[in-house]
Amino acid sequence: MKARLSVALATLFALIVSALTVMPAAYAATGFYVSGGRLYEANGAEFVMRGVSHAHTWYANRTGSFAGIKSLGANTVRVVLSSGDRWTRNDAADVANVIDLCRQNRLICVLEVHDTTGYGEQAGAITLARAVDYWLSIASVLAGQEQYIIVNIGNEPYGNQNYGTWAADTSDAIRRLRAAGFDHTIMVDAPNWGQDWAFTMRDNAQSVFDSDPDRNTLFSIHMYGVFDTAGEVTDYLGRFRSAGLPIVVGEFGHDHSDGNPDEDTIMAYSQANGIGYIGWSWSGNGGGVEYLDMVTDFDAGRLTSWGQRIFNGANGIGQTAREATVYGGVGPTGSPTSGPTTSPTIPPTGFPTSSPTTPPPGPGTCVATYSITNQWPGGFQAEVRVTAGGAPISGWTVSWTYGDGQTISQSWNAAVTTSGAAVTARNLGYNGALGVGASTSFGFLGAWTSGNSIPTVRCVATA
Repeated sequence: MKARLSVALATLFALIVSALTVMPAAYAATGFYVSGGRLYEANGAEFVMRGVSHAHTWYANRTGSFAGIKSLGANTVRVVLSSGDRWTRNDAADVANVIDLCRQNRLICVLEVHDTTGYGEQAGAITLARAVDYWLSIASVLAGQEQYIIVNIGNEPYGNQNYGTWAADTSDAIRRLRAAGFDHTIMVDAPNWGQDWAFTMRDNAQSVFDSDPDRNTLFSIHMYGVFDTAGEVTDYLGRFRSAGLPIVVGEFGHDHSDGNPDEDTIMAYSQANGIGYIGWSWSGNGGGVEYLDMVTDFDAGRLTSWGQRIFNGANGIGQTAREATVYGGVGPTGSPTSGPTTSPTIPPTGFPTSSPTTPPPGPGTCVATYSITNQWPGGFQAEVRVTAGGAPISGWTVSWTYGDGQTISQSWNAAVTTSGAAVTARNLGYNGALGVGASTSFGFLGAWTSGNSIPTVRCVATA
């Protein structure tokens, strides 16, 4: 009997030790950690990145961009830095200021070294080992910031040539950072200019993850022309999800010189599967890709069509972002916060901001709710949310008539036409089909003079 009890106790002890052993090492630290293919804050709240990149190293004086990015609802900003090898070095003092700006604006800060871009193909590009030298040189301002920053070792660290050593070089870089005391979540970019068309990162991700003593590595895929179909997007991201490996879309756009990426699937699949995404980029693009600017001249009030799509479109940042709990955002057990924490302008007292509540629709029908989301003298921004009834629908048409002479100047996520005061909005190809009780939204900018009353809206569904 004593022997059997001893064996039982020994077995129980082994199980306890085993359970403790497999807990993520980073969980015991003070910042972000990954587990089961997902990213968590130190308190155990899951965090899904919804953000954009900002080219700080080339526009270091545009510090107001952090507030602008936050005002449109982002919870993350990916900040371009330089080691000094290709562009002006961002020293420790500058990086400390960047981190402070992120914290002031309640943003999680992904810091990346851009000098590695296209190594092996791009003249002047540096190795991942050289990027690690940079991180070690500014370690003093990164220490203690594990709750607020993620270290993206190097942007697109290989081009389309000589990328066969990506796995070994990435593992070596991670181990050097860990040996130097870095307890941060480490993000690693794919080769092939970030797009991994040869599947080098995909096929070696497990071994790279296992090489991290903290098991706290996050993989980043950049999605441009290589990912121009829904199948390519879902297959790539799905393989990481199935393998239990953490993945984020670290860059993507709505168009590119190498092809037209399927941004609708990127955003929809990411939202459905709890995958983070970071769009490229806030403002200041050149070299023929100026169309990737989200705002004009770094002005949050001047959204481009790409900016409208990523911030205000279906599965966009404004609709899906949740602020990090370290800043007071509510985690998955509570009512999540979303969008900007403050509004730059508030509708004047007495102006209604939303159409009256409508009874739930019946089968094969839809209901639309019109809301004013922002208003200023002479102008406004509005959103219309369309919700399917008791049966799936394949399309919708929303109509209303303005009573105060309002006009519409720009719209997104719907085909909007006007005839005098009458307005008609029809779904686009990607947001017409809605399941039972499912919703989508479209938005627009408009002008008003004497008043801006909420019109009565009508929704007609296509079965």
